[in-house]
Amino acid sequence: MRRKTSLVLLALAVFFAALSPLLRWYAFPRLAKIPANQYQDMVLEAKDATLIDYNDGMKAKKVPKVTIVQTLKGNVEASEKIEKTAGKDVVVWDGLSYVVGPDGKMVSKIPERYIFDAHTQEPVHATGEMVDGDPVKREGIEFKFPFLTEKRDYEYFDAQARTSAPIHFKGTQTFRGVDVYYFEQTIPWTKVPFPKTMPVQGITPASLAKTGTTRWYTTVRKFWVEPLTGAPVYGEELHTEELRGGTLLGGRDKVTVFAGDVKMREDYIRHTVDLVKSNRTLVLLMTSYLPWGFLILGLLLLALALWLEARGRRPAATKVEEPEPVTA
Repeated sequence: MRRKTSLVLLALAVFFAALSPLLRWYAFPRLAKIPANQYQDMVLEAKDATLIDYNDGMKAKKVPKVTIVQTLKGNVEASEKIEKTAGKDVVVWDGLSYVVGPDGKMVSKIPERYIFDAHTQEPVHATGEMVDGDPVKREGIEFKFPFLTEKRDYEYFDAQARTSAPIHFKGTQTFRGVDVYYFEQTIPWTKVPFPKTMPVQGITPASLAKTGTTRWYTTVRKFWVEPLTGAPVYGEELHTEELRGGTLLGGRDKVTVFAGDVKMREDYIRHTVDLVKSNRTLVLLMTSYLPWGFLILGLLLLALALWLEARGRRPAATKVEEPEPVTA
């Protein structure tokens, strides 16, 4: 009976010991993915910003606040269509960056379609990938970092410039009780397209091009990223846009269109940190808690099986019979 029990325990020990690396290195990369139907929104604010006033001689003025609303909506139908030819799990995010001035009126709105691998967050190039209606071919990540983010630089796509540039790992920090990696990207002054939708009726990118006026942009982009999930818990941009040259400016060399320190609104910071903490626990379960737990359980079962086997091999004690008394 002991030998059968020890064999069963030995089989279980092998099973759990083998399951430990399989769960970490095989199952996790395949199970951890962004859901295709995910929807999220984010509100950012730039307080004491500079904003152009198109109705007052196109002058740059100080305003109390500029609000940017960013939405990302998973397009399940589009992702399923692309998956048929891509041969992998694909997520399609239809995004919109909507900028509102202090008077509640639209300053600009730029739609995007971001297509990427659900597991690695690497871009997947397919028909429909665009920024503001312009076809693009992204290199590197955007919006989210990979699961198990590393302490290294990544290529990060800039939607304004329509190009990618390194976003540099700057070190580890603690943000609202969460251990994070801090990344920073600087986009130098770059000539960028005008938005397709302008805040003044009748003005279009084509009509602006005829004036010879161009649009320029620079930013310092900052992310505090929770490394297990790859999700930014906080983001900030030191953002500046200018109009330069041409007849539109009435002889001026340049005019600031927008300048401000764009930060996440406090209520969205709290919501994001809580969400990331919850998802972090799920990732830890797959990458640490269960693999190490299964490995330790396997070793304990192995030790118990060997102990039972050793006990079963001990020689049985022989009973010494007393000699019978001799009778005359």
